[in-house]
Amino acid sequence: MTGRPIDDKTRTLREHGCLNPRPERVRDPRFLDNAFFDPRDLVQVKYEMLRRVREDGESVSGSAARFGLSRPTFYLAQRAYEAGGLPALLPERPGPRRPHKLSAEVVAALRAARAQQPRPSSRELVELVRERFGLSVHRRSIERVLARQKKRL
Repeated sequence: MTGRPIDDKTRTLREHGCLNPRPERVRDPRFLDNAFFDPRDLVQVKYEMLRRVREDGESVSGSAARFGLSRPTFYLAQRAYEAGGLPALLPERPGPRRPHKLSAEVVAALRAARAQQPRPSSRELVELVRERFGLSVHRRSIERVLARQKKRL
């Protein structure tokens, strides 16, 4: 850390996954002597790194080093920014993006079971998935995927 006490901004950056884990590596003069530029703000650091290459003609290696990041990180940020602008520099939420155990085949079996028996309990559906597919799935995962299927229809 840069020796600053934990304040509201640090807390907020951490909550949103935007807290730079190594702000002490940022050596750019603007981030060292201008209060507007905050080395703790990873989105700001990445944006300024990209801007320096694009607008000021700095080298990728030099800019990445000055902002305490790697060249691969530069290229990932560049791709993200070109695809989605500033919001694309925000980190993605960690964790699975979809119910990975509930494949299309499993969901089809759940829907078929629901069609045969209008109100099977979540526990019965959990047991069906365990018996037929050998998977251990939480009842809420099944409830969510079936609710999502209803909304799409």
